[in-house]
Amino acid sequence: MTQQSWAQITGRITDGEQAIAGATIYLPEENKGTLSQLDGGFSIELSSNRSRELVVSYVGFLPKKIKLSSSKQKLGTLVLEADTSLEEVIISGNLKPVNRLESTIPVEVYSPAFLQQNPSPNLFEGIQFINGIRPQINCSVCNTGDIHINGLEGPYTFVLIDGMPIVSSLASVYGLNGIPTGMIEKVEIIKGPAGTLYGSQAVGGLINVITKLPEYSPRFFSDIYGTSWQEFNADLGFSASLGEKVNSLTGINGFVYDQPIDNNNDNFTDVTQQKRFSIFQKFAWQSTTERKGSLALRYLYEDRWGGELDWTPEYRGGDEIYGESIYTNRFELIGQQTLSSAWEMQYSFTQHQQNSVYGDTFFEADEKIGFLQAIWRKEKGKNNWLGGLSTRYNWYDDNTPATQSEQGTRPNQYWLPGVFLENEISLKEQHKFLLGLRLDHHPNHGIISTPRLGYKINFDPQTLLRFNLGTGFRVVNIFTEDHAALTGARDLVIEEALDPEQSYNVNINFYKKLYTSSGWILGFETAAWHTQFSNQILPDYDSNPNEIRYANLDGRAVSQGLSANLEAVFGAFRANIGASFLDVFTEEGNEKTRPVFTEKWSATWAISLPLFNENTQLDYTGNLYGPMRLPLLGDRDPRAEYSPVWSLQNLKLSIVKDNNMRFFVGIKNLLNWTPAKNNPFLIARANDPFDRGLSYDANGDILPTDNNPNALSFDPTYIYAPNQGRRFFIGLNYTLSQ
Repeated sequence: MTQQSWAQITGRITDGEQAIAGATIYLPEENKGTLSQLDGGFSIELSSNRSRELVVSYVGFLPKKIKLSSSKQKLGTLVLEADTSLEEVIISGNLKPVNRLESTIPVEVYSPAFLQQNPSPNLFEGIQFINGIRPQINCSVCNTGDIHINGLEGPYTFVLIDGMPIVSSLASVYGLNGIPTGMIEKVEIIKGPAGTLYGSQAVGGLINVITKLPEYSPRFFSDIYGTSWQEFNADLGFSASLGEKVNSLTGINGFVYDQPIDNNNDNFTDVTQQKRFSIFQKFAWQSTTERKGSLALRYLYEDRWGGELDWTPEYRGGDEIYGESIYTNRFELIGQQTLSSAWEMQYSFTQHQQNSVYGDTFFEADEKIGFLQAIWRKEKGKNNWLGGLSTRYNWYDDNTPATQSEQGTRPNQYWLPGVFLENEISLKEQHKFLLGLRLDHHPNHGIISTPRLGYKINFDPQTLLRFNLGTGFRVVNIFTEDHAALTGARDLVIEEALDPEQSYNVNINFYKKLYTSSGWILGFETAAWHTQFSNQILPDYDSNPNEIRYANLDGRAVSQGLSANLEAVFGAFRANIGASFLDVFTEEGNEKTRPVFTEKWSATWAISLPLFNENTQLDYTGNLYGPMRLPLLGDRDPRAEYSPVWSLQNLKLSIVKDNNMRFFVGIKNLLNWTPAKNNPFLIARANDPFDRGLSYDANGDILPTDNNPNALSFDPTYIYAPNQGRRFFIGLNYTLSQ
């Protein structure tokens, strides 16, 4: 039987100004398609009345879906919208806005929509579903944490806000929990050293938090939600125009969790209690095209505690009931001003004050960091020059021997000036070379150089290969980086004067984007890396279970591996799926050791799909981690030496009303996984947190007794995953546009 034509559909494809030739016009129900002509025109026949949708796609533009009917045969002009994911603007790789695909340095970009797939009160929790990134909780009692990149410890991760190095040292212990997701415009991540542009600490990678721009922010926005564990988080903000040239943005965040829960029955809080408040104020101005600037201020206060369930503030610092209580006051100032087309000034100042007790151990610290940087840019022919002068002032004081002398307190303070220069050379349209060098002068270690080399080749506009070599260095502050030295019974032992760590890294990155005739957009990214350290400093938990020992490694330390990411977009459906395989070890003499808290493999996913209609969305996020070695207190410790395979998974259902209101409900930790499962206990000697019932031999080692058959001391450092079970949440987003 001859198939009859039911209708003929005609139209014309443009980008709003010019005709698009070669665009794909596709009928999914009939699996047939055609291409637009030189004038953008097309015609396609429907073979039956089953076809109800037509999809138009073209490289570099978002696919467009058209609903069909028998009365709608002439579609007229169809305007395709540019695919902004191809035009993502990044800053972190070259200190200036550039197209993501044009950057020689691979930079990953994550939008607020990605962070909102699993509602989180802070950045620390919000990025746990990014491939190669793992937030690590380091204490079961106070929940201090850091962020691992590609298996490297948290101190190797450099966290910036608007490009300013203000989250480091003391602030990295609890400060990551104080960055609310409501103030974030996007998050940029570089995996691998970035010391050429950012100096000390950018060894394993960096996370640059870009805050919202006042001129493009909604007039009012709010994000409020609560959980069945009685956690409550609120982000509120509003923007205003202060005349023709100045705009302002105000953001307020509050988080409260004040309900002690002890599901593992050890008489200790499963999760730290927190009360946190922050206010963020940003101004942006522009006097001419070349002269514009911004100034942001933020204040944070946090009161957190964890410990025995009957602890109250009256026991703070005493030896009757164990508790860890931390008061944090933090102030930040961040600014930048363009002086001309070639010059820009950046500056920041932060003060972080911590008043804390760990049982009957007091720890009080004050840190001030000032930063000033002048940046110079010049494009000439095939050369794109970038240079800069910077200086960083660190002032740190605490009540430990680190800053004490016979004459009294002796704050640790130093200037760290630096200079950098790099040139990105374009050869034809396919090839780019990057050559860069930074010199920093440290008062104790002299001049330290960090060069980098990059190469990028574009096989076509959507296929590219990057190759990068780089170095990094880091000066270690033990007292602010290892909270385990303050909690429990382990003594801190520094065996020698510690030299700065240095690293050497090579990585290869391949990226490919595909557009299918059926309307799918697929992005593939794979990477391989090798990082080798000299003078690496790692905590040694194994030599003596009563000590944490520090020394420069007399050998080598290596982090190497492979990662792969897949992005898929089809209409309202979006998926980000990734996997990483890590080989991390230290080698000293003939002994090869894998560090604690380092997984061999991991996987992450974040999937969004419409349900019923485009106003209803389901988000499914999760991660999966392979076994990692854990710190034990000796051969008699009954806890597992390696963690099992574990996973955190979440569901979120959103309903949009009137395009400005979103109601959502969901489940966090769907599988109800906690690290206390399949272990006799999580906190060692939770029944004796002040170690009163211990017996020692002549060497100071703990003896097994009837009350302590496993020869353990109080120790809360055995934790590798959040100790918070399944909980439900409900919330509301509201946005009032400009």
